[in-house]
Amino acid sequence: MSLYYFLSWIGFPLLTLIFYGLFFLQLKAAIERTAWSSDKKQKCRNRIVVGFILWGIVVSVASLSGFTGNFSFFPLNAMPLLGIPLITTLILLFTSATKDILTQISIESITILQVFRVFVEIILWLLFIQNLLPEQMTFEGRNWDILAGLSALLAARFFVKRKSLMIAWNIFGLALLINIVTIALLSMPTPFRYFHNEPSNTLVTHFPFIFLPTFLVPLAYILHLLSLRKLFMKP
Repeated sequence: MSLYYFLSWIGFPLLTLIFYGLFFLQLKAAIERTAWSSDKKQKCRNRIVVGFILWGIVVSVASLSGFTGNFSFFPLNAMPLLGIPLITTLILLFTSATKDILTQISIESITILQVFRVFVEIILWLLFIQNLLPEQMTFEGRNWDILAGLSALLAARFFVKRKSLMIAWNIFGLALLINIVTIALLSMPTPFRYFHNEPSNTLVTHFPFIFLPTFLVPLAYILHLLSLRKLFMKP
């Protein structure tokens, strides 16, 4: 196993552990600052941890079994893994519990976490130079998501006092994310394939690369949606 492949292989799970861990620490601290009872705080923390663990097990089993890599069933086999995080996020986004937590989290801390997208793009580039991913999925092609990661620290430092700029930056980040997700789908060996250069985008359906679409992509839009939700909350 080459060094590049080893770094690529451990990259997505490692980023998942690190940045979900940092995200959980923020949520945990915010939960502690709420006016909830101790029992409610503990239940909320436990549900978050159990939810992440169960989702990791589901994703791992689905990819290791070959279920996600079977393109004869695509997109039926992909819809649950891509849809469940999004639907869950949209449901929880407007609950009173989320609102209580968001009042205790700063926009800066949510925004800074988006820097993980720089590391994601580096891993994608490592996979590309090993001829494991098509060029359009990297910053050498049509993927400009690295701009969101690079600008995250600047946004956290200079935009937080300007609500309109923070809203615009989050919308910009979501647009970049939608762009690469669309490119990834159109690079897969399906009837909807638009990019016919090889290799096709099949690697992200296999373990451990499956952590990219099922954990890291959701983390990016979760942070954006939470930030926008907080920005539009009444003081």
